[in-house]
Amino acid sequence: MMNITKAVMHLIIANVLFFILAVFVPVIQDKAALYYFENPEFHWWQLFSHLFMHGSIPHLFFNMFALYSFGAPLESYFGSNRFVLFYFACGLGAGLLHMGVNYYEFHAGLDLLQSKGFEMEQVHALLKKGMYDTHWEEVLSPGDFNDMMSAYMTRAVGASGAIYGILVAFGMLFPNAELMLMFLPIPIKAKYFIPILIALDLFSGVTGVSIFGSNIAHFAHVGGALIGFVLMKLWQKRSFDDRRLY
Repeated sequence: MMNITKAVMHLIIANVLFFILAVFVPVIQDKAALYYFENPEFHWWQLFSHLFMHGSIPHLFFNMFALYSFGAPLESYFGSNRFVLFYFACGLGAGLLHMGVNYYEFHAGLDLLQSKGFEMEQVHALLKKGMYDTHWEEVLSPGDFNDMMSAYMTRAVGASGAIYGILVAFGMLFPNAELMLMFLPIPIKAKYFIPILIALDLFSGVTGVSIFGSNIAHFAHVGGALIGFVLMKLWQKRSFDDRRLY
């Protein structure tokens, strides 16, 4: 196995320390987790701080294991400064796409309520108090109600969005590296494995059929992967342009 690199080591240490600290001081996760931007609990720093929050030990372990496994070769290739920039850019992209989807789902529910005669000021006033009117459930389908409330109320935690960006970069740089899922010990080349993984997340996000478990922010994964792909393409193009002869 590859030796751990400097930035990856520091990120893993920071994640573990923040996880332990949040266990003993829960208010840290309350302030650092990513809330929907129209929720009064949202603060701008949560777009970055949520990357250091995790919901459980397995959640933390799998993210940190992936960070070590795929981040170390990436940092060796990029250098520490570019790797850290890449990591946080992918995490930011994950948070923004996650909130963009939440905006769509939340306002789809609001539009339905408004069409049924509910006053938007009263709706927002109740939501800001963490409450809702039971009459909303009478005019919204269970799916629409759950999507609306979840988009507004549920907070997101974890480094998975940044990890998905790292996975994409790894697949683009080392397409023939063979990878395996723990529960499916069949070697698959990165150029096939990683797109399939992202496609499954996209499928789960669109359909609501979760393949890897519940309470997963699938579109955050897709957002991190998308930013990772765009950055890699930009950097590869710049590298190519720098080598061109004029």
